[in-house]
Amino acid sequence: FYSSVIASSDDVEKKAIETPVVASQTADDDVADEQPVADTEEIPAAEEAEENPEVKEAIKQNETAESSSKVTKEPSVADSSEGTDATAAEQPSAVDDGPQIPEHATYVLIGAGTAAYSAQKAISKRDPKAKILIIGEEDYAPYMRPPLSKELWFNEDPNVAETLRFVQWNGRERDLFYQEKETYITPKELAEGKSGTAVMCGKKVVGVNPVTRKVILDDGSEIGYDKCLIATGGSPKNLPIFEKSPQEIKDRVKIKRIIVLFIYMAVGNMGRVLPKYLCEWTTKKVEDEGVHVIPNNTISKIELEDNKVSLSLQSGEKIVSDHVVVAVGLDPRTDLADSAQLEVDDKQGGYRVNSELQARTNIWVAGDAACFYDIKLGRRRVEHHDHAVVSGRLAGENMTGAGKPYWHQSMFWSDLGPHIGYEAIGVIDSSLPTVGVWAKATKADSPKAVVEASDDNIRSTAQENATAETSVPQTKPSDDANNIASEREQFGKGIVFYTKNDRVVGIIMWNTFQCMPIARKVLKEGKKYSPQELHELAKQFNILGQE
Repeated sequence: FYSSVIASSDDVEKKAIETPVVASQTADDDVADEQPVADTEEIPAAEEAEENPEVKEAIKQNETAESSSKVTKEPSVADSSEGTDATAAEQPSAVDDGPQIPEHATYVLIGAGTAAYSAQKAISKRDPKAKILIIGEEDYAPYMRPPLSKELWFNEDPNVAETLRFVQWNGRERDLFYQEKETYITPKELAEGKSGTAVMCGKKVVGVNPVTRKVILDDGSEIGYDKCLIATGGSPKNLPIFEKSPQEIKDRVKIKRIIVLFIYMAVGNMGRVLPKYLCEWTTKKVEDEGVHVIPNNTISKIELEDNKVSLSLQSGEKIVSDHVVVAVGLDPRTDLADSAQLEVDDKQGGYRVNSELQARTNIWVAGDAACFYDIKLGRRRVEHHDHAVVSGRLAGENMTGAGKPYWHQSMFWSDLGPHIGYEAIGVIDSSLPTVGVWAKATKADSPKAVVEASDDNIRSTAQENATAETSVPQTKPSDDANNIASEREQFGKGIVFYTKNDRVVGIIMWNTFQCMPIARKVLKEGKKYSPQELHELAKQFNILGQE
């Protein structure tokens, strides 16, 4: 959303969790079948692996081999499709020693992230005898990205980087992986004609031939397909000043557990997302947590002094830090465009696809790498977990002949600690005019309280007992109307409407939960509203705790 550099202290280096920056997890609860599925109850391969002694023996050999040599390969991707620091000893790949690469699979899914996992679930449901091959560059089966930047950071277990287990806010413990390794068949079994899903880890697809319908691996191997999905996600962006820096400085540009300083090009925390008054309020909240915020600034020079990184800012200020985190988003991975002869969008980035997420005959794209046309909001590319889940599922359905258009309005969410959380949908851009309607929050109005009350890790309980409605008038990007919010005002709970030509194009629900169906309905209708009408519309979100 905005360019930022985070300098971090190294005083807890031994407990640091070094992991790529990931997209926000979502909690989309408006349609039951649109939820990310992380259980294995519907996977027949799990029972087959349990009953088949050959499979059990192969798994045992994998575990024995990997216990003697830990994989230390670094991930290269950070989004809902690729990238982590997971430990191979905890989750061995589904590949046997000396795996036999299948010559053909009915469905080949490139990328082993959330979008690919969601696609294979949909394919398996519609085509139970499907032969599916997931090809991923990492050494791990598909896993959840959001906990890497959320629950795992709050885990007090010193061995969390090895166990990859965490406690959800509802108190339940689970690990990072969508499915146990035993639920996948091996590529060798797939080559022998067995139905199911195989995951081929540590392999990179370097080309796709749409004429012969084959994918080419980095070792020269070729695998034929009937249907192919590209779900390669994106690669973390960097700042040019760091890219040009000496290697000893690059070695200190990494992620650490304790963040002590933010440097923004924007006006403050989420400055390109939130209206100015809310940006200022949340920035103050961040500062209250002990974080030093430096807005409206950029790095002009970087040096290594006394084995520390010295950052010279455009303002003249100088900062010395042990480590630096660069968090400036990602670039969609489109390196297969030339070989597959696919069109890349010159503005949004990503592969251009039609309304059914198809890039060309027998090739679909899902997740961060897909640039699709939204009939309400125009051509878009979305980098959210919810989009990876839903677009992956739709692509999988369409690969089996469903022919469904992509109409889903993807949502995203984030928390600023346990007491402030928001969910958003549509175009969330601080340059747009906004109308905010606010109420005072109670102890029940927080993401932590909602999860505890509902015993559901998906925030889904409506807020109650709010009082004293407060309205923020309509604002324009060119005026200072947002400044009417004084420092004393508590934006504890409310709705922010983002408008374009008097139509609502985006909505933020601030400490307001279980209202995503209402927000989707508003965007779908596309009606024009006056500021006063938006105040009335906000009542549908029950921010006062009244039905």
